[in-house]
Amino acid sequence: MTLSKELAAWIGGQVKSAGKKGIVLGLSGGVDSAVVAALSKLALNDRVLGLILPCRGHAEDVRLAQEVAKAFDINTREVVLDSLFDELTGAFPEANKLARANVKPRLRMAMLYYFANTLDYLVAGTGNKSELTVGYFTKYGDGGVDILPLGNLLKKDVKKLAAELGVPREVINRAPSAGLWEGQTDEGEMGITYDELDRAIIDIEAGKTENIDNKILAKVKTLMQNSEHKKCKVPLYEPGKSMTE
Repeated sequence: MTLSKELAAWIGGQVKSAGKKGIVLGLSGGVDSAVVAALSKLALNDRVLGLILPCRGHAEDVRLAQEVAKAFDINTREVVLDSLFDELTGAFPEANKLARANVKPRLRMAMLYYFANTLDYLVAGTGNKSELTVGYFTKYGDGGVDILPLGNLLKKDVKKLAAELGVPREVINRAPSAGLWEGQTDEGEMGITYDELDRAIIDIEAGKTENIDNKILAKVKTLMQNSEHKKCKVPLYEPGKSMTE
């Protein structure tokens, strides 16, 4: 069985075991969401909804999301979140750029679950192993999902799978971006390229850290450590247990 068929079967199995009817996902115009859309289509045919959720972003994101939907015949709905974002952030106290920008993925998460609840669908996340390893996602934003089909695939593997599935080349080749602010890119924000990150993850998992440039190793370890709270189960107070245990 090919990887695409295996992943499609897994998606279908998750939907069935949850007693749900289909999948809803955010279509961003990026390679990860395109791959999840294509795999979901393989698994569930018409029981897939791609939400296009522009939020003070770029028209290019919408155009490419529509191209992906057309390529794989994905049902879509577009909901423009600009005015809601403006109203919310206008009511908030002054904050730094990241706090303001993270409102966008959290609004999208709320919209995804609105449709998921309405349709009795699961929300499929689009995060990959590279991003999850270093916590490159917004807590309770794009990290708020039901399943993660790409959670064990590095970025390089996602791009390879995208080519095999027939994702438009323009989508595969575009610079990855969460669309948080003007000119924002994943690699620029992380301070490391996906190629460097993928190689570091492979070597760290193999226990061959001597193969990694010291600066890159330090960067990846810092990202992993600082994002640990995003990846762990929410801690619960346990009566009688010492805080130092």
